[in-house]
Amino acid sequence: MGLVYADIELINGDDLSMVRRHLMDQDEVKKMTVHFLVDSGAYNLCINEVIQEQLQLPEVERRKAQLADGSIKEYVIAGPVEVKFKNRRCNVDAMVLPGDSEPLFGAIPMEDMDLVIHPQRQELLVNPEHPYFAQMTLKGIRHSTFGKFGK
Repeated sequence: MGLVYADIELINGDDLSMVRRHLMDQDEVKKMTVHFLVDSGAYNLCINEVIQEQLQLPEVERRKAQLADGSIKEYVIAGPVEVKFKNRRCNVDAMVLPGDSEPLFGAIPMEDMDLVIHPQRQELLVNPEHPYFAQMTLKGIRHSTFGKFGK
């Protein structure tokens, strides 16, 4: 399997909140389309400092991450970010990589938006089993449980 790339739209989540509260016009919302390396081995959405600056995403915390070589580094977590791909969307925070490092589209936003990697076509796809909306799995909840505690 080769490398898989996808164009993903990123939107400043704080701006969207301001629009919903009628404190900002929709045309003022900071957004951009980013060419991501789709990396199921990375957990998070990973952007770089250039993207963070362009979207004006604030730091929300710092976390440590283990890299492929085993080293551990501390990174800024920025957000919130609304992520859009085809007919899917989700809200996440993003790990900020230094400088203009290659952005990574990790497993958490892929799972949240019910996206799959097609290895032969080297393409990110909306899950063909759920083409019209994302479907999540709640393994620990059974329908009969709701009957005991209300709906």
